[in-house]
Amino acid sequence: MHADSPGGPIRWRMFIPVAPDRVFQALSTDEGRSAFWAESTHEESGQVRFVFANGSEHRAKVIEQLPPERFSLLYFHAVATFQLMPTEDGGTDLLLTHDGIPADDWHDVHAGWLNVLFPLKAMLAFGVDLRNHSRLRSWDQGYADQ
Repeated sequence: MHADSPGGPIRWRMFIPVAPDRVFQALSTDEGRSAFWAESTHEESGQVRFVFANGSEHRAKVIEQLPPERFSLLYFHAVATFQLMPTEDGGTDLLLTHDGIPADDWHDVHAGWLNVLFPLKAMLAFGVDLRNHSRLRSWDQGYADQ
């Protein structure tokens, strides 16, 4: 958001024109996460194994699941929390907060969240997958549409 600065929390707001329970399901299930976030995910015993387009893997710990309002993960050694607030028109105001990112990584992580949020919205609102699914065109090579 406008006042965010390196070393502080990363915050992104997004309106998604579907109900919070659908957004929560996308964030909190393997099927949902694999449709917009990673090539595949597998959750077992509160740990989510993410496999990304470039072949890298990451294990995240689920910290909190409060359907359909809040979903939190220990993601790349910092707490990422999705707050979902219903809107009068049946949609969801999403607030992502990622707290504890080292200042040296902050800019990449800040930008990287757009590779999660825009595909989430496109998948839920329009049934479109924005990702390119290519190991040759991943974040590592400077592509925004992994």
